[in-house]
Amino acid sequence: MMDQTKIPTTLSDVDSPHYDLPSLSDLGEDLLVITPVQRVMTLIMPFVCVGLYILLASFGVWPIAVAVLVYLSFITYGSTSHDLVHRNLGLSRSINDFFLSLIELMMLRSGHAYRLAHFYHHDRFPQDDDIEGAAAKHTLWHTFIDGMTLQFRIYVWAIQRTKHYRRYVVLELIGCLLIVVLAIALLPITVIPIVYVLSILLGSWFIPLITSYISRVSQGKHSIERTRLFRGTMVSIIVSDHLYQLEHHLYPSVPHHNWPHSVQRVVAMCRWSS
Repeated sequence: MMDQTKIPTTLSDVDSPHYDLPSLSDLGEDLLVITPVQRVMTLIMPFVCVGLYILLASFGVWPIAVAVLVYLSFITYGSTSHDLVHRNLGLSRSINDFFLSLIELMMLRSGHAYRLAHFYHHDRFPQDDDIEGAAAKHTLWHTFIDGMTLQFRIYVWAIQRTKHYRRYVVLELIGCLLIVVLAIALLPITVIPIVYVLSILLGSWFIPLITSYISRVSQGKHSIERTRLFRGTMVSIIVSDHLYQLEHHLYPSVPHHNWPHSVQRVVAMCRWSS
């Protein structure tokens, strides 16, 4: 039996494992519950960050202002928008999808395209047609190059693969293009909008590196074997506690606030044996 006090760097390090994974009900359905304060903070944080960018940029503190937006692009994709994609925040469907579209529009992405690509990723990884998880099979250089065009390719991919959501994806694409056009039109007055656009695009380029290339293993036969595990205080601070790719893929209905609690229970309850 594997030592339950320490998780290996990747669970594929366990020789010939047999996985007896607990169900969500075994772990505790309280993992699906978040507080009203957590819900509100999750929804308002993107708007707070954009406001902070405008304030910092107005005072000419450009390095920090740009860093805020690059970081925001990552945490929206990894937590706020991610929870909205899975409808994990306890909101009604209409309110949930309104915030998903609005927040992803601020990030120059399509919320509906994100949902389609992400659900497909859950179903298909590591197949070749998984556009979101493709970087797990790429070299580091290839990942950086692909990151520059990934969001545009997700738009095209989503439009080709859905009829029901196609109009929403197209409208969100038009909205993103209008933001870019407005930023260019305002250049004679201020550079703040165009720097916003460029910073958001820069942040999006790093998404496949963090969410796929670093964290995923395409050769594994089971979800446990397809995920690298990263633990520790320092790395947790760097990635804002987004360390729980494995737990999310095993229990996707758990909101990001409870990922640390879920891993504690998984470690306590799981048994891996040859």
